[in-house]
Amino acid sequence: MEREKALKIVKEQLTDHRYQHTLGVMETAIALAQKYGADEKKAEIAAIFHDYAKFRPKDEMKQIILDQNFPRDLLDYHAELWHAPAGAYLVETEVGIKDRDVLDAIRYHTSGRPGMTLLEKIIYLADYIEPGRHFPGVDEVRVLSKENLETALIQAVKNTILFLMKKNQPVYPDSFLTYNDLVMRQED
Repeated sequence: MEREKALKIVKEQLTDHRYQHTLGVMETAIALAQKYGADEKKAEIAAIFHDYAKFRPKDEMKQIILDQNFPRDLLDYHAELWHAPAGAYLVETEVGIKDRDVLDAIRYHTSGRPGMTLLEKIIYLADYIEPGRHFPGVDEVRVLSKENLETALIQAVKNTILFLMKKNQPVYPDSFLTYNDLVMRQED
């Protein structure tokens, strides 16, 4: 799918602010793909559609999780996680994108997962460091992303977990498992 067509489709689903975020994620994902040798077109498309379901009603996302037999424990955690797996499903069924790499990058961009692919890592990180993001720790991760993808990703996941813990919010188990997997692979 061409960039302009994809952006037109996604713009109808997002607020202006979230659309600007999406453009930042797209540019960041393309740059990371160039630097680390990922498929730039897949990175572009996954980035454009990563928040496709962000503003869908919670009831709709919950029903998709149930109907598609996605991990039911998602429903025990913050609804902020739901738009990723629901979005991957909707991008496939409504937009017609069938590329499993792209869909998985969308599916895991909020929680991560053990054994993340290069594309999944790039979309997770691009979402975290895009230029419109301003929060404690993001600049450090931006610097790290220019030096080592794995180190940057570990810091991004760690920052996210610590942020949730400081707010006394539950952390989805896949986020812990992602962190552990990344750290253990780095030690090899």
